[in-house]
Amino acid sequence: MSQGFNHRGVWAIYRFEMARFLRTLVQSVVTPVITTSLYFVVFGAAIGSRMSEVGGVSYGAFIVPGLMMLSLFTGSISNASFGIYFPKFTGTIYELLSAPISAVELVLGYVGAAATKSILVATIILVTAFCFVPVRIEHPVWMLGFLLLTALTFSLFGFVVGIWAKSFEQLQLIPMLVVTPLTFLGGAFYSIDMLPAAWRTVALFNPVVYLVSGFRWSFYGAADVDVGVSLGITLGLLIGLLVVVSWMFKTGYRLKQ
Repeated sequence: MSQGFNHRGVWAIYRFEMARFLRTLVQSVVTPVITTSLYFVVFGAAIGSRMSEVGGVSYGAFIVPGLMMLSLFTGSISNASFGIYFPKFTGTIYELLSAPISAVELVLGYVGAAATKSILVATIILVTAFCFVPVRIEHPVWMLGFLLLTALTFSLFGFVVGIWAKSFEQLQLIPMLVVTPLTFLGGAFYSIDMLPAAWRTVALFNPVVYLVSGFRWSFYGAADVDVGVSLGITLGLLIGLLVVVSWMFKTGYRLKQ
């Protein structure tokens, strides 16, 4: 007789990961507020004075979706990768793998907690932004959809990184050398329409462009690429990562060694 969904196991993992977040709640809240404020002060003073509007939106408001996406990318990857890497590092991963909990339930617990934490921080950034610039959200349902999909996608990516990494140095390698540069080059703080034609073509090969563009469209109704394409790319990344995670558990890649 097949077992039902082990909601207690999922809740236990989720609660454990959230407790780790709550232990550093002040740091988790204060850091994004200070960082966001610095972005508005620095970018607003250095660039906003020279470029008052982008696509009919004040530059300060224009960068808000990019700031939120940057926080979602880095936070989701960091939380999920550390969450699964630490049991590997301490050896408790074997207890998890032998527990009466499926791979799907294990992933739900870790990825769900990582996505929740990154969404909370992104929300704090949005609230902070309202104190500095006139932010508007024209498509709130789409905004929430992109927010959730992006958090889940990059939490899954972080989960993959956490399984792949063999050291704490490798754990930081991809976020620092790949994700953050792609975010800065992906139109988080500018429109790719401002680039020369050749560089704009190159930028379209950066998947972050589509995520940032779709999210910004949900705020201001303007995007660098079609919102349907942005949604398709986001869903494609999510499905692709689900396939990779499934393969990792089926083969025991760096889990059962």
